[in-house]
Amino acid sequence: MTPRARASARDTPRIPGTLRALAAVGGALCVALTVGATGAAPSHATPESPQQPPGQPPLEPQQPPPAQPVPPQPPVPPPAPPEPPPSEPLVLTPPVAPLAPPPGPPVAADPLSIGDAAVDTTGGWLPDGVTLSPFDVSNPILSQLDPALLRAVQDAARTAQAQGVDIRVNSGWRSKGFQQRLFDNAVRNYGSVAAAAELVAGPDVSKHVTGQAVDIAPVEADMWLIANGRQFGLCQIYANEIWHFELATDQYGNCPPLLPNAAG
Repeated sequence: MTPRARASARDTPRIPGTLRALAAVGGALCVALTVGATGAAPSHATPESPQQPPGQPPLEPQQPPPAQPVPPQPPVPPPAPPEPPPSEPLVLTPPVAPLAPPPGPPVAADPLSIGDAAVDTTGGWLPDGVTLSPFDVSNPILSQLDPALLRAVQDAARTAQAQGVDIRVNSGWRSKGFQQRLFDNAVRNYGSVAAAAELVAGPDVSKHVTGQAVDIAPVEADMWLIANGRQFGLCQIYANEIWHFELATDQYGNCPPLLPNAAG
C-alpha cells in the first residue's frame, strides 16, 4: 500500500472564510437591489441628509408649522338646581268664630234716654225745616214721648186732617245733653241765664226731657190746636210759645191760664 501523503495546513483551502466573504457580498448585493427597486434605504439604515447641489447656499432646517391657537371656549354655566317637587295646593280654612255667650235676662231700657242722655247733645235734634208726622214712631223724638201725650197728638192729627189741617211735629223728646246745649246757646245769644230761661228751660225742669211736651208746626196747625186741642187734653202752656203743647186739662177739660214764658 502506498502511504497517504500528509497535507500541509497551507495547502488546505479555507472554506469557512470564503463562505463568509461570499455571504457578505451577497448581503451587500441584496441591499443594493432593494435600494434600487424602492428608492429608500431599508428600515434599519440611517437616513442620509439630502445632498445640496454645488454652489447653492446651505439649506435651513425646516421648522415645524406653528401650532394653531385654540379659540377660547365659552364658560360652561353651572347646572341648574333641581326643581322642587310640586307641592300640594294650599287650602285655607276659615277661622271658626267663637260661640257667643247665651243671652242674659232682658234689661229694662230707660224710656227717656238714648245712650247716656246726660252727655248726648244730639238726641231729639232735627235739622232746620224738617218736621215729622205724628205717626213716625221710628224716630226717638216721638217714640220716647209719654204714650198718653203721643196718642193725644195722633188723635188730634186725624181730626185736623179731616178738616184740611196738617199737624206736624218739629220737636218732642230731647236728651238732657241736648237740652243743656240748647240752654247754653240761649245764654250766649241773649246774654244772661235769666234772659235765656224765658225761652229755653234748663234740662232739670224741661218737659221735653221727660217726654211730656211737644212742639207743633206749621202755624196753621198751632192755631187749630189752640182752638181745638183741649178736647184731646192738649193745651198751650206759654204765652210766648204758640207751638208748645202739653197734656194739661183739668177734670172739666179746661186748660190752665197761660204762663208768660218758660221761666214762669
